[in-house]
Amino acid sequence: MEKNSKTVYIADDDDNIRQVIKTFLFNDGYAVEDFSTGDALLARFLEKPCDLAILDVMMPGRDGFTILTELRNISTVPIIMLTARDSENDYATGLGLGSDDYITKPFSAMALLMRVRAIFRRIEFESVKYRPRQSELTFSSLTLDEAGRSILLSGEPIPLTPTEYGVLRHLMLHKGEAVSREELLNRVWGFESIVETRATDDTVRRLRQKLSGSGVVISAVWGYGFKLEEEQ
Repeated sequence: MEKNSKTVYIADDDDNIRQVIKTFLFNDGYAVEDFSTGDALLARFLEKPCDLAILDVMMPGRDGFTILTELRNISTVPIIMLTARDSENDYATGLGLGSDDYITKPFSAMALLMRVRAIFRRIEFESVKYRPRQSELTFSSLTLDEAGRSILLSGEPIPLTPTEYGVLRHLMLHKGEAVSREELLNRVWGFESIVETRATDDTVRRLRQKLSGSGVVISAVWGYGFKLEEEQ
């Protein structure tokens, strides 16, 4: 077993599920801590942040969506949601609140492990895939910092979740061009087709709030997608 520096927190009230997930992740080299409630995971996170969190939706105390929201208020850590409810609304809710992936029960531990690997691989890949000159990824008051995997607004980093970063980055790469929802879902979330447009719409809504007053706007292209523009 090859160790790595990544720490994963798991919150699920099912002891068996937690143990299986923990075993698979541990055997793949991750440091893992597990919790029976989301509140316990959040308390631990406040003491020592992890590199990725896995949250069940239905748990004693506050549910996974509430804990997801609390985490997003303080961190951009990647988050995978687990749920027994195979509902498009729940799917969109999790993505809309800022989760990076979503998997429904029952699932195989290997499938979840592959999702974890994919998120870390995507973060690493995006940090080295594009190495253009800085001017090529500068738009108005925005500057993409590939080395820090961040986007700067007037020289100051904007607190972005991995999906927010991916969406804004893709729009910057295609500044002034209309980008479809389907393309964003494929490039950022890895979906092959539009399963629920709220995923992109809710992410763009949060980005608009963070860009408010910057002179940069994400305009809607009706019935198609979005475009990054300077405010008129």
